[in-house]
Amino acid sequence: MNYCSNCGASVVLRIPDGDNRERYVCEHCDTIHYQNPKIVAGCIPEWEGRILLCKRAIEPRYGLWTLPAGFMENGETTEQAAMRETEEEAGARVEITGLYGLFSIPHISQVYMLYRGTLVDGAFEAGVESLECRLFDEGDIPWEQLAFPVVKETLKRYFSDRRRGKGFPLQRGEIVKHPRREPAGSPQATASEDRG
Repeated sequence: MNYCSNCGASVVLRIPDGDNRERYVCEHCDTIHYQNPKIVAGCIPEWEGRILLCKRAIEPRYGLWTLPAGFMENGETTEQAAMRETEEEAGARVEITGLYGLFSIPHISQVYMLYRGTLVDGAFEAGVESLECRLFDEGDIPWEQLAFPVVKETLKRYFSDRRRGKGFPLQRGEIVKHPRREPAGSPQATASEDRG
């Protein structure tokens, strides 16, 4: 941040009086600009035992599979955001059946709230942010082509809970940043693969 969105003057990074964290502060109009984590709301859309995934048509992670999810808009609830994202990305209407996952991703300042949902009529089609959408059985999930670690973790927990047959308790956790992965065949990748 370089300029105050209130008056347009330059901002400085400092700890304001009465605070304990650095914030961008406008020294012209004294506005303190708080930057807080973004909430991502999404859905695990279910239909006849299968899960609906979307292949991303946008960056980041173009061409990889994900659950329909995205940033909340002002004026909507998390449930409304999950339903909206599912309709926008997968052309599908869902009935929300409950909050399933609450994951913090501190290294990118995001909080994911993922709901279980049932497709209303089984209909879906790729939206503008998706190359394609498809229903997957557990055995057909493209695990190595999932776009985000939080999606992989959510699906692993979801299928584990489903196999246990004792309902879907709220899942919570933190997604930690992994070291940069080297391309397959590079000396660094080979060394780490040999250790694992």
